[in-house]
Amino acid sequence: MAEIKMKLGNKLPRTPMPEQEPKVRARNFKEVPLGYTPEMAQAEASRCLQCKKPACVKGCPVNVQIPEFIKLVCEGKFLEASWKIKETNALPAVCGRVCPQENQCEAQCVLGKKGEPVAIGRLERFVADYERNSGELRLPELPEKTGKKIAVVGSGPAGLTCAGDLILKGHDVTIFEALHEAGGVLIYGIPEFRLPKAIVKKEVEYLEKLGVKVEVNAVIGKLDTVDELLQEYDAVFLGTGAGLPVFLRIPGENLNGVYSANEFLTRSNLMKAYEFPEYDTPIVKGKNVAVFGAGNVAMDSARTALRFGAENVYIVYRRSRNEMPARAEEIHHAEEEGVQLKLLCNPIRFVGDENGWIKQVELVKMELGEPDASGRRRPVPIEGSNFFLDIDTAIIAIGTSPNPLIPSTTEGLDISKKGTIIADEETGKTSKDGVFAGGDAVTGAATVILAMGAGKKAAAAIHEYVLNK
Repeated sequence: MAEIKMKLGNKLPRTPMPEQEPKVRARNFKEVPLGYTPEMAQAEASRCLQCKKPACVKGCPVNVQIPEFIKLVCEGKFLEASWKIKETNALPAVCGRVCPQENQCEAQCVLGKKGEPVAIGRLERFVADYERNSGELRLPELPEKTGKKIAVVGSGPAGLTCAGDLILKGHDVTIFEALHEAGGVLIYGIPEFRLPKAIVKKEVEYLEKLGVKVEVNAVIGKLDTVDELLQEYDAVFLGTGAGLPVFLRIPGENLNGVYSANEFLTRSNLMKAYEFPEYDTPIVKGKNVAVFGAGNVAMDSARTALRFGAENVYIVYRRSRNEMPARAEEIHHAEEEGVQLKLLCNPIRFVGDENGWIKQVELVKMELGEPDASGRRRPVPIEGSNFFLDIDTAIIAIGTSPNPLIPSTTEGLDISKKGTIIADEETGKTSKDGVFAGGDAVTGAATVILAMGAGKKAAAAIHEYVLNK
């Protein structure tokens, strides 16, 4: 019987998600995928084989009970499906949009061995949106208060997840956010067309309804130190992310027109430059834009530059397409919209005009040699292959590192050579008693769902710590 069902599941095609047309969406900031209808969601859910030992759950860093929520979708119980996800994941509308499911839960789907896996992420997005739009928000029953207080520093995915789990365990939780809006990288880093900010706000509001307190404009390390927080709170979780940009360190990088992806995206997203003239935030609007890097942040920067009216947008990457770290879907969307890939090219220097503005970048062609420490083939310059590309804007998107403010103001907190906080992978415990950490502040820039997984593990460890303190 199971064999017959597996054959049937493989024969059912994966349900495509409607999207805005590339030429239309490339000039607006509305969300690109339009989402499933109830009929589409049920059709896709019907492909799930309901495996007795679901590998997909093991592939999820926050252990969503995937077959169970999909079964509810199949039965048309969309609200119940959303509530099922929220038993382990406080941010389903976010995860359904920005998590790399193709490398995690969907990568483990049995159907993917001979065909296309179940579209778990799309179904997660559908049920989360269905609940939000229905107005039937259900709050779980909270346990009796333990009398313990926990401070969460940073309101990105790690901090929000940690806070959500701790409030459900009966503790009082306060989030301290340095910026004027909660959400961390979800607010300042990911563009509106990929993750609408109204959705992030709703997810934060959900936690507030559970009882989580959120203090914005609270720069820990300046306003209060971690040691001062420990005088008032029983434990502290550091989920401060990795917001310090890394640059190329090549000549001409100080020219006007050269920006970090952090600054460019923060101006557009957090400070809402995309909503001009309602928000009059200054932002570069180049005609010929080169983005250096090939991760999701690079794709976000390139696609944002297009929407600000650029005529040519280039992704410059020193390796080949196979090594590009961005999600396949993001690369596909970028190319559809008109972003041009300059692969196996490495920048040597930026060239400026007489007024100090960038006008060109000198590139050298590369070829791939033996694998390096990352497992990817090392790019090697091809002698005599240098050429120039005319640009008026350069956006550097080659990575970020943690801000040194908290480590520099917290005695006894061990950090790595890269500036990341050293913490136990399973518990988030740091070298300082009562202080836990997780997410990009520990791993360096990574994915939303991995940060959430770290927040979840830390919450369990903090719960045990404060009760046995």
